[in-house]
Amino acid sequence: MSRPLRVALLGANRSIHTVRWANGLSERGHDVHLLSLDPPSADIAPTVRQYQLPYGAPFGYLLADRRARRLLSRIQPDLLNTHYATGYGLLARRSGFTPNLLSAWGSDIYDFPEKSCWHHRVLSKNLNRATVLGATSHAMATKMRALSEKPVFVTPFGIDEHQFSPRIVRCPSDRIVIGTVKTLEALYGIDTLIHAFAKLKTRLAASNGDLASRLMLRIYGGGSQRPMLTDMAANLGLNDCVKLKGQIPHSDVPAALDELDIYVALSRRDSFGVAILEACSSGLPVVVSDADGPAEVVLDGVTGFVVPIDDADAASQRLETLVLNPQLRATMGTAGRQRVREMYSWEHSLDLMLDAYQETLRIHRGTTARRQP
Repeated sequence: MSRPLRVALLGANRSIHTVRWANGLSERGHDVHLLSLDPPSADIAPTVRQYQLPYGAPFGYLLADRRARRLLSRIQPDLLNTHYATGYGLLARRSGFTPNLLSAWGSDIYDFPEKSCWHHRVLSKNLNRATVLGATSHAMATKMRALSEKPVFVTPFGIDEHQFSPRIVRCPSDRIVIGTVKTLEALYGIDTLIHAFAKLKTRLAASNGDLASRLMLRIYGGGSQRPMLTDMAANLGLNDCVKLKGQIPHSDVPAALDELDIYVALSRRDSFGVAILEACSSGLPVVVSDADGPAEVVLDGVTGFVVPIDDADAASQRLETLVLNPQLRATMGTAGRQRVREMYSWEHSLDLMLDAYQETLRIHRGTTARRQP
């Protein structure tokens, strides 16, 4: 990159992803200004200038456009990078600022347009008003291209390979801990995981009672399904070995992963797989569903296993393979970490985002030149 950029970010500064983009860009020497409907965040580096827009969400998406327009006029950034294609995408569209790289995250593309024709129309307008679009995965990019003809660049959420690193190997006599870190909502298939674990424990009890008694399932996350999932575990007779540990801050996730031997993510729909890649970077083998995002980030049979959505039997069988084979767990964990380092490291993701910025500027200059008489 020839010179540092002045970048305006528009998004929720309470999100770990916004925090990481803002701080990472600033660490690279760019002049970063963050506009948000949230109050200033203590997690944002002091080198990043923060601006709180009025009204808060959701009203601010419609009413804060004048304030955003004045701030952008004063800041005069080289480009605007809007994070999340719906609410903040609407605010960016109403502000009228260009060039604008509109970065989608997941549910804004997968869920929002399915709610109604009106939602679909709003999203399409937001996408089409942007200069360039960003997607966290190739699968999401495909869906976005069906909604808009604007160029789409894949800019995945990167993984800090130093924060998420392999733990010290346990003794063979320790418990074998299977687990996940995910919101407890129907979308993420935690019920399928509990059923798969119950099937695994029953099958092993018949052939290897000692091994079956060493199995544990730990589930980190909060959500509306927690009471139902707690009852499910009790009804399956798993109270002594299934622990719902509650929601934890992202800073505690590495320690939670250190407790696991196998990571599982059986989402019914997911646009990417940040938590899966964090587990891979931590040296864990993974078992994931064949939803778009998980299937994209996992190499089946190499870094883990990919199973059909809602198939507790298939998940149970793959878990049994890993439980019975410590060497395979180690081999897949090593391969997973290597894949993260090669394709999904935080530094590589920053490089991809900065490349997208340069393309955004190039396309904007070309569009502006064509409009001139």
